[in-house]
Formats: sequence, C-alpha cells, structure tokens
Amino acid sequence: MKNYIYILIVFLILPFTVMAQDSDEVTQDTIVKEKLERAAFESSYIIENPTNVVLNKNAMEIQMNHRFGIIDNWNDLGGIWGAANIRLGVAYGVHERVTLGFGTTKNRRYQDFSAKVAILRQTRSNTMPISLTYFGNMAYDAREQTSTNAPPINYHQDRLSYFHQLIVVRRFSPNFSLQFAPSLSHYNAVYDGMSNTRISVAFGGRYKISPNTSILFDYSQPLTQFDTDKDPGVAIGANPRFTNHPGMSLGFEFGTSGHAFQLFITNYSGIVPQDNYVWNKNDFFDGKFMLGFNITRIYNF
Repeated sequence: MKNYIYILIVFLILPFTVMAQDSDEVTQDTIVKEKLERAAFESSYIIENPTNVVLNKNAMEIQMNHRFGIIDNWNDLGGIWGAANIRLGVAYGVHERVTLGFGTTKNRRYQDFSAKVAILRQTRSNTMPISLTYFGNMAYDAREQTSTNAPPINYHQDRLSYFHQLIVVRRFSPNFSLQFAPSLSHYNAVYDGMSNTRISVAFGGRYKISPNTSILFDYSQPLTQFDTDKDPGVAIGANPRFTNHPGMSLGFEFGTSGHAFQLFITNYSGIVPQDNYVWNKNDFFDGKFMLGFNITRIYNF
C-alpha cells in the first residue's frame, strides 16, 4: 500500500516540476532572442568625431588619420603638397563594452590616451531604441618649450587638455544611421580672454549606397563662443583676431569586415577632437577646407 502512495505522490509532483522547467526554458529563450542591433557604423570614426563602435574583447584596431593642406593654392596641388597633419593610433578591446586607445599626432605633438565605454546598446526588438556611448581622452602637448609656443607652455600641467563626449546613435535601417554627440573640451592653458572649457554638439550620419560604400556627413557646432586677439599656432605679437568656426565634413566610406577607408573634405585640420573644437580657424563656407582620409583596420585575436 505504501508503494502505491509513493507512486501517487510522484505523479502529483511531476506536472509541477515539468511546468517549472518549461517556464525556465521560456525565460531563457526570451533572453536569448533579445539580440543586439547590428553596428550602426563601420569605423570608430565618422570623419572627425568618434562613433559608438566599441571593439570586441581582445580585438585591436590600427588607426591612421591624415589631413592635407587647405585647398586654396594650386601651386601645392590643391593642398596635397601643403602643410599636412597626421595621427597614428591603436585601440584595444579590454572588455566587450570597453575600448582603450593611444595615439600620437604631428600638430602640437599630441600624445593622447582615450577610453570608450558602451553604456546602452540598441536591440533589434527596439526594447532599447538607441545606443549610448561615452568617449573621453587626455592629450599631452609634447612640443619643446620655446618663446613662440601659442599659447605659452610654462608648466607641465599647461600641456594637458581633455575631451568628454556622449554619443547617442540610432540605426534606423540597414542603410541609414544617425548620431548626436554633445561634448566638453578643456585646455589647462589658453589665451587671455578665452574660456578654458568649451561645450559643443555634433551631428553625423551614414547612408549606404552599396554593400561596401557609404556617404558620410559630420557637423560640429560650438555652443560657447569666444573671440580672442590671438591666432592659434602663430607667434605671439603679430596675430589677427580670429573666431572659432564650426566643423563641416562630407565624404565616402569604403568598408570590409575588418577594414574601413574614409575619403572626405573637411575644414578641421586638427585630428584630436579638442584641438578642432577649440582652435579651428577655418571657415568651410569661405573655401577654407582640405582633403583628408581615415583608415582603420581591426584584428581579432
């Protein structure tokens, strides 16, 4: 009789156990099906501003950025033989949400250290409709101390500058993505009459015209304005008044699974973001723009 009672108890408990297992499986399946949206951009740059692209863990990205001279003198072949700026950099994914980087730039001999962190990531089901990423850097001006440095560099802390940006991105379709990016740039040393900190905002987008080719645009607008009697990068004492101009860039991107090549025109001769936001004196609508290109190559280990 006792055996029958044991069998009856087992049959009474078994349906609840199966239902609990099914419930766990449904929950797990729901979690698995919540997939992330595909990358909105091919490269870690959208011409002059960083994108929300964060490297996979243990992936490494090699970066090369080049800006030719201003296209206003055909004696130097439209700026190709003019004064150029170049940056070489490397970035490494220490976590699927965190990328660290380092770069060196010709102008002002910037040595920059950067971090990019994925805070929110867009999902295919639109339960999270946007991606939110933080980008920040610290740059060190490594030029030799001279009497013509502009602005003057008297102490090591005068050589430091910082950049912070929140990057809001949405991939609207397989072909079209947009980003909005407010930022804060700060220089420890500036001219008299200038603010050390500048707040700006950037808009950028990509439209794919073929599987491997896209049209890019990038616009950067300073929100805090200032005028100064000093012209950046020129000897003190003989400088006309200048006003910092917004940045505008248009170009094409050619990409593969691990490589992106961007060719564009821009009025930003700097490459480190805070350099452009604070010191740009080129007015795009006055014909002060140049050719440039960015190349990135990702290696997965």
